[in-house]
Amino acid sequence: MSALTTPFGFASTAGEVVSGIDLFGRRAVVTGASSGIGAETARALAATGAAVTLAVRDVAAGERVAEDITGSTGNQDVRAARLDLTDPASITAFTAAWQGPLHVLVNNAGVMACPEQYTEQGREWQFATNHLGHFALATGLHGALAADGNARIVVVSSTGHQQSPVVWDDIDFAFRPYDPWLAYGQSKTANVLFAVEATRRWADDNITANALMPGAIYTNLQRHTGGRGSGRVPAELIKTVEQGAATSALLATSPLLEGVGGRYFVDCNETEIVDRRSGTLHGVARYAVDPAGARRLWDLSQDLITGAA
Repeated sequence: MSALTTPFGFASTAGEVVSGIDLFGRRAVVTGASSGIGAETARALAATGAAVTLAVRDVAAGERVAEDITGSTGNQDVRAARLDLTDPASITAFTAAWQGPLHVLVNNAGVMACPEQYTEQGREWQFATNHLGHFALATGLHGALAADGNARIVVVSSTGHQQSPVVWDDIDFAFRPYDPWLAYGQSKTANVLFAVEATRRWADDNITANALMPGAIYTNLQRHTGGRGSGRVPAELIKTVEQGAATSALLATSPLLEGVGGRYFVDCNETEIVDRRSGTLHGVARYAVDPAGARRLWDLSQDLITGAA
């Protein structure tokens, strides 16, 4: 299977990626869309004519962004709705309130390298936010996604996944000393594995899921790292927010992605599988696209959200 390439690259913006695409009559949800690349992804989707829901913890902030997006795109069908990915009741309320088909789900929200913290259910905060909450959201919206007959899920991962596979026997750092970067890496690996298994498991519903590395962008995601991420990315590789949202927008809208799923993209193109840390922002670890690992994570995640594990 050859890698999928597109006319876009590192410097492309979300606006450029969606230029000429018409999604009027289609509906999209973008999590974490009250700032950063989530807001710009939502703006790009709104520019195509899609009805866009900003799923956010801070509804007031989300409403301000929705108003700004309407002002810049002319799309009146942009709204904010409350969603806290660490709160199962909030996820259930969001999915229960959704009516009708859903065409695009962008799992964008996330935390990075935060201090040690756990949910009320005892789940490590980064795994709970970045993966488990999104897993519960996507499975809760499965019926709406399946109703479309051609839905897409876009999963924002990171090159940080190369820092750790999913450590099956100690996901919540019950025995290992907590390390914020290892926890982040594990959660980002889980993001890729989810895309692999969702594509396989929901193939009969024509639902595809792809994961991506948006690039190095200075946003609120870096609140726990002094505002500059890992601090190891050269200045020439730092993207604007508009550039950072480009790969998400591409996976959500491009005709080139029709029927394509279970893959991992960087700079708007599918990247290579690697067996060692690449030392660049490119490459996806083999363990992150392993079908057996993807199935194992799905089953474990299902048990975790139902309280069976």
